[in-house]
Amino acid sequence: MDKKIRYYINSFLIYSMIGFIIETSLKFFLFKGMNNGIMYGPWIPVYGIGCIFIIMIMRFVFNRITVPRWLKLFLVFLLSAIILTIAELLGGLLIEKVFHKIFWDYRDMKFHIGPYISLEMALLWGVMSIVVIYLIKPIIDKIIEKVPGIITYLVLITFSIDLVFTFFLR
Repeated sequence: MDKKIRYYINSFLIYSMIGFIIETSLKFFLFKGMNNGIMYGPWIPVYGIGCIFIIMIMRFVFNRITVPRWLKLFLVFLLSAIILTIAELLGGLLIEKVFHKIFWDYRDMKFHIGPYISLEMALLWGVMSIVVIYLIKPIIDKIIEKVPGIITYLVLITFSIDLVFTFFLR
């Protein structure tokens, strides 16, 4: 498998697992009634997809635009907030359509637009994108360098089986 493709697959899987850990922790410590993922296994794909978007946005902004660093940060923040909010909206709509469930609801937030998006969460996604780029991604990249190809294949197969079970048994 091409090294670049393996990097993105591993990134997707690891960030999906980190999302599961975050949401499980939030459910355990703060929000008892919160759902923490639709799949059976320890992953929430919208986090993996979101982080792949963040990495692509970062590479686009940092490699193609010559502007001051503060402006690059602002552009990454803004683009990430917009794109991740759209991803969250599409994920919510897809889950509702396929599984007839609402897994999160932001209608109790002041600046919400329907159940799936809010200005407050969009701003959080922008801030978290900067955290991912500068704090988390460098650590994850070092881990990905050490992941043997066979582990990538095995985890990807496990994820794929879980995805099939999720769609056909839920």
